[in-house]
Amino acid sequence: MASPGEADVNASHVEGKGKKKQPPARYWQELPDKEKGENKDEGQVEQQQEEKKKKEQQQTQKAKKRKRDERPRDGKRVISGKSDPFPGPVPVPQDRMQKFKRNDNIRKTHRKHYKLKEIITRSADASDMAQKQAARFDILLPEDAGFLEGDEDEDTCTISQEDIADAVDITSGAKYFNLKLCQFGPYRLDYSRTGRHLLLGGRRGHVACLDWQSKQLMCEINVMESVNDVKWLHTEHMYAVAQKKWLYIYDSNGIELHCIRKFNDVLRMQFLPYHFLLATASATGFLQYLDVSVGKEVAAICTKTGRLDVMCQNPHNAVVHLGHTNGTVTLWSPNQKDALVKMLCHQGGVRSVAVDKTGTYMITSGMDKKMKVFDVRAFKPLRSYFLPAGASCLSLSQRGLLSAATGDVVQVYRDVWSTPVTKPYMAHRVRGSVWGLHFCPFEDVLGVGHGEGFTSMLVPGAGEPNFDGLDANPYRSAKQRQEWEVKALLEKIQPELITLDPTELGQIDQTTFEQKHQVRVDALGFDPLAKEKFVPKFKKKGRSSAGGVERRKKQVAHEDQRDVIRKTVEDRRKMEEERKKMEEKKGALSSKKSALERFRK
Repeated sequence: MASPGEADVNASHVEGKGKKKQPPARYWQELPDKEKGENKDEGQVEQQQEEKKKKEQQQTQKAKKRKRDERPRDGKRVISGKSDPFPGPVPVPQDRMQKFKRNDNIRKTHRKHYKLKEIITRSADASDMAQKQAARFDILLPEDAGFLEGDEDEDTCTISQEDIADAVDITSGAKYFNLKLCQFGPYRLDYSRTGRHLLLGGRRGHVACLDWQSKQLMCEINVMESVNDVKWLHTEHMYAVAQKKWLYIYDSNGIELHCIRKFNDVLRMQFLPYHFLLATASATGFLQYLDVSVGKEVAAICTKTGRLDVMCQNPHNAVVHLGHTNGTVTLWSPNQKDALVKMLCHQGGVRSVAVDKTGTYMITSGMDKKMKVFDVRAFKPLRSYFLPAGASCLSLSQRGLLSAATGDVVQVYRDVWSTPVTKPYMAHRVRGSVWGLHFCPFEDVLGVGHGEGFTSMLVPGAGEPNFDGLDANPYRSAKQRQEWEVKALLEKIQPELITLDPTELGQIDQTTFEQKHQVRVDALGFDPLAKEKFVPKFKKKGRSSAGGVERRKKQVAHEDQRDVIRKTVEDRRKMEEERKKMEEKKGALSSKKSALERFRK
């Protein structure tokens, strides 16, 4: 018999089994009261959460507004509620700004050239920004130039090259060496723009190019005739050789690329890197320019001054300086057949000329045993030095050191244009008479070509310690060299832009503009800039066709010209009448008998 508790449990179980499960309510059916109450509670909770979020957003916006109101009006930022004690960018010292100062700002035109004014303003802003960035990043340049300093009562010119090579590190000491080439000397030389490669040309036909730092020979040939000069072109893979008769172009493997017979009897050469021009001076007195990018002759100028064996270029404006036997130095541009400037520098013939990289100073040496320093801006002499044997070769370094060769002695001077110099900075004696001097770019090295071969001297403080990686990078790879060559060709400067003052290129020649405008007014019979051009009114129903509009423009233009033409015709008629009257008057005077007629037989 079952207990009462068990009976209740079974009954409830039976009821649960018999009870049907309610299906879920649809959206069109009404919910029971209990479920409605639960949904109401959930809706209230969601509404409270939304109100809470709104309150938090309002508080955040109020806090931001309060911070914005507390910010000072002068633009200082607020850091942790305090004003910045050093607002704005870091100021650049003025002395450092002067180091990178470019030319003065271009004057804006007074006429209504709005587009030109905008271009000038944009260019000036870009120049100022470049100057500030260069001055700001100057502190990041790690290298600095150093000079040779002796002990007390010791002259630096008495220190030998062997002592300097022993005192410096192994890498720098290896840059002092001698090449004994007695058979084909004396030698002319040239360094590439990056300073890595050396080109040698012997008087008796020996030509060699090498990587002088690693002592790796690139090529070595003998052209079987005399060599007057050698010069690297835009890269270290091409060079020009001025041989006895014609000008030749070779590659770095010694293969002859071109024989240019228009350039004959060449004695000296200069390469303009930003114009891709090879300037040559010949024994016949001709100055010729060759565009190496297209292989065409740009200009051939007859200087009418005889043999040209003294030549240099101004790196600042690409003007060529020539020295002559009558003691004058002339400045030349491919745009003019006459010399830009003629300067009387010496009482005897000029032996050598050199110009610094800023284009400010020119140093000359002559047969009168004097070495003079000139200011190219004013064409006036600044200093004059007397050398007992005279200077046959001159060369200027990137830092302003001057090397002068007298016989077999090479002397290096420092600050020759700022202060009077009484003794040389360094001196060295080579094995033969010096025939060529050249400072290596970005290195404290002076290359000397002489009768017994080549000598590489150590000259502390000669080279620029920091190089521009986008212009002349000594450590560039083959890919970087190819990219640089393409960009340099795209940015090539035309030879028409070579002038004495490069700053004139950004200015307007107002006098020439007025002359051209007057010629145009005389040709047209009216001033086209006197008033605004006539703009025909637009007509409907197809009456504003292109032909109709042009016809109306011409009609108005003809009406404007009629008065001018009438006036011109009237002036011509009056002049013709005056001329006829003068002829009649002369005829009447000639028909009258003079008092001397009675003496005629």
